[in-house]
Amino acid sequence: MQAKTIKGKSTEEIKTALQQSLTDGFKPTLAIIFLSIKQDRDAICEIFSSEKIAIFGATTAGEFIDGDIEDGSIVMMLLDMNPAYFKLEFLEISQETTFESAKKLGQIAKKTFANPSLIIATGGVFIDGEKIIEGITEGFGKYALSEDREITVFGGMAGDDLIAEKPIVFTNGKSKDNALLALIIDEDKIDVRGIATCGWNAIGTTKIVTKSKGNIVYTIDHKPALDMLMKYLGVAVTLDDKTEIVPFLNSWYYPLQLERENGDTVIRATRFANQKDRSLICTGGVAQGSKIKFSLPPDFDSTETVVAECESIKDNATQQADALIMFSCVSRHLSFGVLMKEEIEQVQNIWNAPLVGFFTYGEYGKSKIGKNEFHNNACCIVALKEK
Repeated sequence: MQAKTIKGKSTEEIKTALQQSLTDGFKPTLAIIFLSIKQDRDAICEIFSSEKIAIFGATTAGEFIDGDIEDGSIVMMLLDMNPAYFKLEFLEISQETTFESAKKLGQIAKKTFANPSLIIATGGVFIDGEKIIEGITEGFGKYALSEDREITVFGGMAGDDLIAEKPIVFTNGKSKDNALLALIIDEDKIDVRGIATCGWNAIGTTKIVTKSKGNIVYTIDHKPALDMLMKYLGVAVTLDDKTEIVPFLNSWYYPLQLERENGDTVIRATRFANQKDRSLICTGGVAQGSKIKFSLPPDFDSTETVVAECESIKDNATQQADALIMFSCVSRHLSFGVLMKEEIEQVQNIWNAPLVGFFTYGEYGKSKIGKNEFHNNACCIVALKEK
């Protein structure tokens, strides 16, 4: 399977780059497209639809391609994957129907291939990423010959340049904010492997979520969640007399770490605060009774952790990939600044393959020791290799 990456700041630049990529006889069947909300999605999609190229697309909070970090641009991976080896599925969802829609996707994946893998992107601001994972997992069930094996799921939440109003996913002829887009791949034909890794630092003692519902945390150790976070981390939330729900602008830097029973941890960013009941509204579910710790922004050892865990998914040192897709939380970019380029380059160098990715509002995937999870503040890498 051949892969080529192209980029541009306008529709015309992409059109020119696409034509140049075809001059050697390359015939892509699939385009992985990540672009700024400012770009003309309809025009871009028309270019690829007219060439009969399938589209997996999402808007971003910043883009990157190979060694370059972009802003307000269009980046993409072109693949000549056999059309029989993949299928695109686009499902409209809402806060109320997230679980059922994701469950339907799991059922579709099971009917599509005997051994499917999913690369997903979700739009919208208030979609609970944990319900996406739970729904897919329940809909797919277990493999017939392995009760312990889950379907492979990796992906990210679309962004909208940190406006936090309308992140969008799109494919040929379809584009929407509250939607779930999936690239279903036949893993009997294409090796799909990946990992979600973080490196964020937990501080202090373990605390208990004593009241929560879905993704809303009301109390921690029987005290208002917002007050606890402000007290222990010394951060402030800008209050507004005109509205009850206010953005927590420092949320990416000070997430909650949920402790799983197997020793794994999952990050939950606190995107909004309710100034009336002093609750925190997270990007994913936080079950009542969860054990948590507060977090501080990572130090630069975080990159070493990420690179080491990404290396761990290779069977051997010489194993390569045809293409790499990365979903990296925008919090990493905000925290690391120009050093983010180094993390991306080091991960790419593990496989020495073309790479495309974007800065997300949340990530989907398995950690080194965990099961499928919804993450925040993580780097999720996916390596594709035709068998």
